[in-house]
Amino acid sequence: MDSVKTLVRTLESGKKYSDFIFAFVFILIILMMVIPLPPFVVDFFLSCNITLAVLTLLSTSYVTNPLQFSVFPSLLLFATLFRLALNVSTTRLILLHGYAGKLIEAFGHFVVGGNYVVGFIIFLILVIIQFVVITNGANRIAEVAARFTLDAMPGKQMSIDADLNAGLIDENEAKRRRREIERQAEFYGAMDGASKFVRGDAIAGLIITLINFLGGVIVGSMQRGLSMNEALQTYALLTVGDGLVAQIPALLISTASGLIVTRAASEDNLGKDLAREITRTPRVLMIAAFLLLVLGLLPGLPKIPFFLLSLGLAGFSYLRSRAKVEEAAASVEKTPEIEELPRSVEDIAQMIEVDPIELEVGYGLIPLVDPQSGGGLLRRITQMRVNLAREKGFVVPPIRVRDNLHLQPNEYVIKIRGVEVARGEILPNHYLAIHPESREVKIEGIPTKEPAFQLPAYWVNETRREKAEMMGFTLVDPESVLITHLSEVVKKHAHELITRQDVRLLLEQVKKTNQAVVEELIPSLMTVGEVQKVLQYLLMEGVSIRDLPMILEVLADYAPQSKNIEDLTEMVRRRLGRMIVRQYITGDGKLHALALDASLEQKILGVIEGRETIDPERFRKVLQGVSSGIEYLVNAGYFPLLVVTGKIRRGFRDLISGYLPQVVVLAFEEVPRDVEIKIERVVRSE
Repeated sequence: MDSVKTLVRTLESGKKYSDFIFAFVFILIILMMVIPLPPFVVDFFLSCNITLAVLTLLSTSYVTNPLQFSVFPSLLLFATLFRLALNVSTTRLILLHGYAGKLIEAFGHFVVGGNYVVGFIIFLILVIIQFVVITNGANRIAEVAARFTLDAMPGKQMSIDADLNAGLIDENEAKRRRREIERQAEFYGAMDGASKFVRGDAIAGLIITLINFLGGVIVGSMQRGLSMNEALQTYALLTVGDGLVAQIPALLISTASGLIVTRAASEDNLGKDLAREITRTPRVLMIAAFLLLVLGLLPGLPKIPFFLLSLGLAGFSYLRSRAKVEEAAASVEKTPEIEELPRSVEDIAQMIEVDPIELEVGYGLIPLVDPQSGGGLLRRITQMRVNLAREKGFVVPPIRVRDNLHLQPNEYVIKIRGVEVARGEILPNHYLAIHPESREVKIEGIPTKEPAFQLPAYWVNETRREKAEMMGFTLVDPESVLITHLSEVVKKHAHELITRQDVRLLLEQVKKTNQAVVEELIPSLMTVGEVQKVLQYLLMEGVSIRDLPMILEVLADYAPQSKNIEDLTEMVRRRLGRMIVRQYITGDGKLHALALDASLEQKILGVIEGRETIDPERFRKVLQGVSSGIEYLVNAGYFPLLVVTGKIRRGFRDLISGYLPQVVVLAFEEVPRDVEIKIERVVRSE
C-alpha cells in the first residue's frame, strides 16, 4: 500500500516538471537515431510505444468533445517520430547482431508461428488496412471537418455577438465561446495536417521492412557466412517481428485519429453512446434476431453461433421493451404533479419574452453583421449604445440582431418591444450620396431617401465615388446609414425603453455619491414610478437625463408643493435650461426661433385651461403659420425652434406634435438670461 502511495506521489510531482521531461524525451528520441541501444532498452521503448498507442486509443473513446483532447495532433506527430526512431534502432540491431530483443523475437516466432511467409502476409494486411482504409478515411474526414468548421465560423460568431448584444451572455462568456470556436478551427486544421504524418508513416513502415529484409539477407549471407535459407529464416522473422511491433501501435494510433475526428460533441463517452443509440429501438433488435435465426436454419451454415446471437438479441429486445414501458408509465405518473409545472411555465415565458430593441436584417446584409466577413455593425452598435448612454444619461437595452428570410435581401426592420417602428433598405458595396445644399443636384446612381431624416439621396458605387465628392455630395457608407437610423429610432423611443428597473439602478448609482437627495425624495415624496414618468417626459422631448442628481434635487424641492407630474417636469426643464438650449445655439451665439403672437398665446392658454375652444379652421391656419416659419428657419440654416411662455409650452407642444413632430418647443423661462433670442418670425392666428 505504501509503495502505491509513493508511486502516486511520484507521478503527481512529475506533473510539475512535465515540460522538462517532455524536452528530455524529445532529445532522447533524436539520440536513438544516432546512438546504438542495447536490446533490453529497445524492448522497453517498444513496450512504451505499445502502451502509448493503447492509452491514446482508449482516451479518444472516452472524450465527449474533440477539444478535450486538443493536444492530439501534436501527440500524433510525437508518436510518429518515436516510432520512426525505434525503427532506426531495431534496424541497426537486426543488421548488426541478428537479434533485436525478446519482444521482436516473440512477435516473429509466437505471433506468426515462426513462418515468415505468413508473417509477411499479416504485415501487408495490416499496412493495407492502415494505409488504404483507416488513414485515407481519417485524412478525408479531417479535411472535410476543417473546411466545414471554417465555413461555420461566421455564423457561430454572429450568434455569439447577437447573444451578447441581447444580454443573454456576458463579455467573459462571449470571449470563452469565441475562443472555443477558434480552438475548433485550429484543432481540425492541425488534424488535417497531422493525418498526413500517419499516411507517411505507413509508407515508411513498408519501405523500412523491405530494406530490413533485403539488408538482412545480404548481411547474413555475405558477411556472417549463413546460407541463403538460414539468412531468410533468421532475418525474415526478425523483419516481420519488427514490422508487426511497429505497425500494431501505428494501427491503434491511426484508429484513434479517425475516431477523434469523427467524434461529435456528446454528454457521454463513446461506449455509452454506442450502447444507448444502437439499442434505442427494440423492434430493430427483434428483426435482427429473426434474421440471425433464419441464417442459422439454412443448411451448411454453423447453427450454434447464429442461434446464440439470435437468442441474445431477442432477450435484449424484450428487456428494452419492458424498460420503455416502465419509463412511459413513470412519466405519465409524474405529469399531474405540481412540481413539474414551473419548468414548463419557464419555457413558455422564455418563448413569449419580448426584446426591448430588435434589428432584423435580410440575408444580403449578413456580411455587415459578420465580423469574419469584415462587417463591423455589431461593434458599432455597441459603440452607439455607449454614445447614447453618455448623451441621454441611461443605458440603452441590449439590441438583438437577427436575420429574417422574409425580408428583402437588403432590407432591415427595427422593432421596439416586438412592434415594427422603422424600416429601411441599404445597398452593400455602395455609398449613400447626400447633397447638403440643393435637392436639385443629381448624379448618376440609384435614387432613394436617407432613412433617418428622409432626405433625397442616391446610392452610388465605388467608381462614381470621386465624382460625387467633387460635386459636393456627402458620402456615407451603408453601416453608418443603418447605425444613424437605428440611433435616431432609439432616441425617438427612448421614453418607451426606460423601465422602473432601469430607474432603480440609476437611483442606486446616484445614491453612491448623492445619498441625501435620494433618501429625501424616495419614497417619502415620490415613488420610483413617478420619477420614471418624469424621466420619460424628458426623454420624449429629447432632453438628456444625464444630470440625474440635479433632476432629483428639483423634484425634492417642488414635490411637496405639487404632485402633478407634468408640472414637476416643467420645473426640471427650467433648471436644466442651459443644457437644453445649448444644443440649439448657432455660431453667432444666438437662439434663432419662431414666436407666437401675444393674442394667440392667450387664446391657446384658454384652450389648454378649458375656458375657450378653437375651431378647426383657425387651428389649421396656426399649423400652417408654424410650418411656414419652420421651413424658413431650416432653409436659413437654423434649428426648427419655437419659443413660447412657460404656461403654454407643454400644452402647445402636445397640440402640434402629431402634425409637426420635428418642431422643438422651448419656454422663455428655460432660456438663460445671457443667451440672446432672435425671433425670426411671429406666428399669428389670422
